[in-house]
Amino acid sequence: MNQTPPFRRPRAHLSQFTTSQLHLRNPLVVAFFAFSYPGFGHLLLHRYASAFILIIWEAFINNLSKVNLGIFYSLLGDFETAKKVLDERWLMLYVAIYMFGIWDGYRSTIDHNKLYLLADWEDAPIPPIKYGSWAINYLDKRKPWIALVWSVLFPGLGHLYVQKVIAGFFIFGYTVMILYLGHIPQAIQFTMLGDFEQTKLVLNIQWMLYLPSIYIFVLYDSYISAIEQNKLFEKELSKYLRQNYQSSNFKMPI
Repeated sequence: MNQTPPFRRPRAHLSQFTTSQLHLRNPLVVAFFAFSYPGFGHLLLHRYASAFILIIWEAFINNLSKVNLGIFYSLLGDFETAKKVLDERWLMLYVAIYMFGIWDGYRSTIDHNKLYLLADWEDAPIPPIKYGSWAINYLDKRKPWIALVWSVLFPGLGHLYVQKVIAGFFIFGYTVMILYLGHIPQAIQFTMLGDFEQTKLVLNIQWMLYLPSIYIFVLYDSYISAIEQNKLFEKELSKYLRQNYQSSNFKMPI
């Protein structure tokens, strides 16, 4: 007869390019990031395929429907201009997928939390290191504040620090595209020179409004990832010490 393997649910998976792990998350936090930018909630859950599809779709459909411009003029109180810049033909396609990202992120978080509790109860083994021809990934202690600082300097660098290469490389390239299309480096240059009129002329508000959501996400995700990977390192080390150095007669205190 086939026997059921002792560990059905691993707590983490190390590959050359990323560390994917189950840990407890607040579903409302994931829903908030999915609300702020479709796909970011899925990135928090390490669901990269769904995340990249939603993020690329957001850039495509938002640019055609001019949602960011509509938000910008609405914040200024110019509702007539906001209605004029919005393209209803594309806007109708925007709503359903936007709502799906929020709902699916919330639902998936609840499921992931249940899976984590089961995996933690089973005390499944955690691979401490992964070798490959492209990279070496291993569990160790990383400082969350360093991940935060690198994310402030440029989105994606904090993720590279915590060995989330797939997410870091994508965010890095995506941010470069946003900066280029929004003419943001030029706007910064003119602002530093005090030429604010030229700044307003070169700045593309449609693309610039993506940046706040990107920055808030990378700061949070890189910081939390460093904390959770430190916990994962401690769990792996604790299990190794118990199995190899703890006396079999030792009784855990209740």
